[in-house]
Amino acid sequence: MKKYLPLGSVVSLKKAQDAKFIIIGRSQIADGSKFDYSACLYPQGFMGADKLYAFNNDDVDTLYFIGMQDDQEFAYRKALIEAEEKEVKE
Repeated sequence: MKKYLPLGSVVSLKKAQDAKFIIIGRSQIADGSKFDYSACLYPQGFMGADKLYAFNNDDVDTLYFIGMQDDQEFAYRKALIEAEEKEVKE
């Protein structure tokens, strides 16, 4: 089963270890491809759509901070994973 990091998580990527990114979206489409996350640079935050980055779980090198997790997050993440699993079966 796929696992998603919560929004607000801060990571570095294997191909950009000198930068940190804060996750602001999940299950994203960019340039016709599907990605696990969209993110912006940390600590700068959102600086415009042209400064967004898309990547997958496999691209994450280091997890620095795990975003907020509450009942809403757990329910949304479960629904997201179930919808993606249903999509794969169809």
